Amino acid sequence: MIQDLTIIIVTYKTNHKILADCIDSIDKEVKILIVENSNELNFKKNLEKEYKNVTVILSGKNLGYGAGNNLGFKNISTRYGLISNPDIIYHKDFFKNITNYISGKINFSIIGVSYFEDEANLPYGSFDNKKDYKLKLQDYDAYNLKEVDWVVGCSLLLDTKNLDKNDLFDENYFLYFEEIDLCRKVKSKYGNIFNSSILKVKHLGHQGSAATDPSYSIETEMFRNWHWMWSSFYYHKKHNNYFTAIIKMSGKFIKSILKFFIFTVFYDKKKQTMYFARFYGIFCSMIGLKSFYRVKSLFD
Repeated sequence: MIQDLTIIIVTYKTNHKILADCIDSIDKEVKILIVENSNELNFKKNLEKEYKNVTVILSGKNLGYGAGNNLGFKNISTRYGLISNPDIIYHKDFFKNITNYISGKINFSIIGVSYFEDEANLPYGSFDNKKDYKLKLQDYDAYNLKEVDWVVGCSLLLDTKNLDKNDLFDENYFLYFEEIDLCRKVKSKYGNIFNSSILKVKHLGHQGSAATDPSYSIETEMFRNWHWMWSSFYYHKKHNNYFTAIIKMSGKFIKSILKFFIFTVFYDKKKQTMYFARFYGIFCSMIGLKSFYRVKSLFD
């Protein structure tokens, strides 16, 4: 059964130790397909030499999370695909437990994971945030599953029998909201989305690519905040309409401008950059520009 599973990991000049820790936590019988969002031929050669169950695809450019995973799913032959961020550590029982779901006995489109070292943050939610508390109180069934609206994208299991491999993530997103957007699409087509209490992972967070490496400091803040705001506006526009997006994001837009000027006066460069990025991200999305911002020093 485990042979009918492929793990897809999208990387971008990821720290070797972080990626190695992820791969080492994966069952050696499971096929791993890494989509490296660059042309790093040595990365491909070295990793395929080091790990017999790893295949590397070089995309040639930084596609981001959604487009990278789309490319990965187009290149797997197994029924089940497990999306994994490179900064994930899998619990020792994860792959024993996942066989409960890839036996073909359970009908699902997507199953999300739970955290084993971070119980404060829910790895799932409702499209209406006010209902998250009710979801939290909801019991798991005999298969340790409960139906939810969306699950976090750091690690999620997809059954390609119930999904179109050629129509997964919206590639207009570069970072943030891709998994929630996908879950909305699945739900609209009457697919089932579950959270599992026994598929446990440790998510390091913001360490999956060079573009989110804290060593880039202020540029990293610019990158994260710009994309968070761009994707937020685009998401609301897509699933509601342009004017709803304006209303939902207007408070953040005004606050970002005010905070930018305040922290400029107080010479706080990091917060000045953060709030400028938020204003700029909303503005770019508002006027219909693509999700273009990248950490520039990575290309020097």
